[in-house]
Amino acid sequence: MQSFVELWVYLSATPLFGLTATLTVYVGAQGLAQRLGQPPWANPVLVTVVVLAVLLWATATPYPTYFSGAQFIHFLLGPAVVALAWPLWQRRAELRRRAGPIVLAALAGGGAAAASAVALGLALDLPRDVVLSLAPKSVTAPVAMGIAEQIGGIPALAAAFAVLTGMTGAVSAKYLFDALRVPPGAVRGFALGTASHGLGAARALQVDPDAGAYAGLALGLQVVLAALLLPLAFRLF
Repeated sequence: MQSFVELWVYLSATPLFGLTATLTVYVGAQGLAQRLGQPPWANPVLVTVVVLAVLLWATATPYPTYFSGAQFIHFLLGPAVVALAWPLWQRRAELRRRAGPIVLAALAGGGAAAASAVALGLALDLPRDVVLSLAPKSVTAPVAMGIAEQIGGIPALAAAFAVLTGMTGAVSAKYLFDALRVPPGAVRGFALGTASHGLGAARALQVDPDAGAYAGLALGLQVVLAALLLPLAFRLF
């Protein structure tokens, strides 16, 4: 017990704390999900976020102290997103044949995601900056922050909405798709990537290679389309 206390004191005072805590909790969450048969509600990312939040709160650890170590994992998000291009390259001939419908579906899905979020915010009489922060909720968090800043929203709030949207989609999509009888594979993957960006794409990759490839494609299309069209739309309307 004494050695554990000494190890905790050492780790909590160094950048190793954030890195060690994140890796340990995620590996444990991944093992738990595999043991349970990979159910959506046991999503390793969701479990990791909840456990780490409780850990930081219980130990009164400031977030900057945690992130000083976790930033090394955060850096790897860029290469991980780029790696999603490999399944698309393997299906490049198929994507060329479907290019037109894919772009139209991305426009429709992204437009519906942004419009429904703004409409809900207005219906609830939320402050204007909160409503504007909701608009890019289905775009990956770093891009959502940039869009929110351009249109008058709150970047930090936009990032929080994006993360919550991604987690909600990753956890609930299977049940919703089953209820609506959406065919498995590419259609589910594209819808999940459109609505729930990176977290949805990660879930799709766990379930089916085709779903993961199309989720990655949808994620990329939403980043480009939202970054170009959302600021333009809010300037016009």
